[in-house]
Amino acid sequence: MEGFYKLISYFQTQSEPAYCGLATLSMVLNALAIDPGRKWKGPWRWFDETMLDCCEPLEKVKADGISFGKLVCLAHCAGAKVDAFRTNQSTIEEFRKYVMACSTSDDCHVISSYHRGTFKQTGTGHFSPIGGYHAGRDMALILDVARFKYPPHWVPLPLLWEAMDNIDETTGHRRGFMLISRPQRAPALLYTLSCKHESWVSTAKYLMDDVPVLLRSDDVKDVDKVLNVVFTSLPSKFGEFIKWVAEVRRQEDGGQNLSQEEKGRLAFKAEVLNQVQEVGLFKHVTKYLSSANSCCTKPPFSGHKDNLPDIAASVCCQGAEFLAGKYVSSNGFCCRETCVKCFKTNGDKPITVVSGTVVNGNSEQGVDVLVPSFPTKVGCCGSGSNCTGMHPAGDDVLTALLLALPIDTWTGIKDEKLLQEMYRLVSTENLPTLLQEEVLHLRGQLLVLKRCQDNKVDDELAAPLL
Repeated sequence: MEGFYKLISYFQTQSEPAYCGLATLSMVLNALAIDPGRKWKGPWRWFDETMLDCCEPLEKVKADGISFGKLVCLAHCAGAKVDAFRTNQSTIEEFRKYVMACSTSDDCHVISSYHRGTFKQTGTGHFSPIGGYHAGRDMALILDVARFKYPPHWVPLPLLWEAMDNIDETTGHRRGFMLISRPQRAPALLYTLSCKHESWVSTAKYLMDDVPVLLRSDDVKDVDKVLNVVFTSLPSKFGEFIKWVAEVRRQEDGGQNLSQEEKGRLAFKAEVLNQVQEVGLFKHVTKYLSSANSCCTKPPFSGHKDNLPDIAASVCCQGAEFLAGKYVSSNGFCCRETCVKCFKTNGDKPITVVSGTVVNGNSEQGVDVLVPSFPTKVGCCGSGSNCTGMHPAGDDVLTALLLALPIDTWTGIKDEKLLQEMYRLVSTENLPTLLQEEVLHLRGQLLVLKRCQDNKVDDELAAPLL
C-alpha cells in the first residue's frame, strides 16, 4: 500500500460525468509532484482537469469522454513517463507484476481502463487509478474517481483483467492499463514532431521512404547536393511536422521575474540550441539555406518566419488560446501588439521574452513566451538596450531533423567518399549528451510514425505513441 498514501492525498471526484480520465490523470500527476509548467490559481502550480486539453478539446471530452490512446497522449504532454499496454499487448501475469511493483512504491502509479459492466456496476467504460494490492487474496484497490457513484473498492485482479480485456466500441481497440511515473528529464527539450496535422503521413513517408531512393541519383556528388535532394521535394506542410518548443505564461503570473524551474528549463533549451549550432552539419545547412534564399530556389520552411517579431503574433495567439483551455483553433484570437523584450535580473544571463496583448471578443490577455536563446545583439522594444536573440530557427530545426534520420537513410549515396562524409556529419556517437538525447528522442518519434504509416494507423494511435 506504499503508493496508496500519495494517491489518497490527491483523491478527487471527477467534475463532469465524462471526466473520469482527466480526474484520474490529474490525481496521479499531482501524486507524482510533476510540475504542470504553469499556475493553476494564485501562485499554485497544480494539475486540474481543465488543464488537460493538449490532445483533445475539453468540450469534446465533456460530451464523449476520452479514449485510452488520447489519455496516454495527455500524460505525455503533461510531462510524465508513460508505459501503456492494451490487454492484447500484455498478460494477466505481467499486469499483476506491474500492480505489485507500483503498489510497493510511490514513484509509479497504475491507471486502469475497464468496463464497469464486468463488476455489475452501472455505466460503461471508465478510468480510475489502482491504489493498492492484496497479495493474499489477489485483489486490487480501485480508487474510483466517480465518488458520487462508488467509494473505493477491492476487486479480484482476474476480474479487473477481464473488465480491461474488453473492446472499446468507440475506437475498436481493447482497453488496458498504463504505468505513470516521473521521467528522468523531460524528453524533447527543444524540438518535437507533431502528427496533429494530417500531412504527417506524407511527410513521414517522404523522409523515411522517398529520401533514401532519391539519394541514389548519380548527380549526388557533394553535401550541398545531398541537402538539395532532401529539401527540394519536402511536402508543402512540412513546417507542421517538426516544431521548436516554447513556454508560455500569463504576464501577470511572472512580471520580470522567472522561477528557478523556468530558468532551468530555458538554460537546458539554450544549451541544446547552442550544441546544434556547433555541429558540422549545421554549417552546411546554413550555407545551403543562404544560397537558396539568394537565388530562385524555394527554401524549406519558406512559409515560416525566423524573425521573432514576425512570429510573435502567431505564438502569442497560440499561447493565449492554450491558457484559455481552447486548444482547437486560434481564429477567435487577435494579437493587437507584440514586443520582444530582454530580462536580466540578479546577474543572470539575459532572457528573451516575446510579450503580446491578445484580444478575444471583449476580453484581452497579456501573454509572455519564454524563448531559449544565447547572446547576439537585438534591439528591444520599450528600451534602448540590446538583448539576446539567437533563438531557434529553420536552420537548426532542419539540422536536428537530419541528425535524427536513421543512419540507413544515407546508404544509397553512390560516391563512397561522400557517403563516409555524411556518416561523419550525422553521427550521434560524438554529440554532447544533451543534444544526443534530443536527437535520439526525435529518431524514436520518426520510427514510431514510420510504423504507424506502414500499418495505416490513424492519429488516434499515432499521437499518444509520440
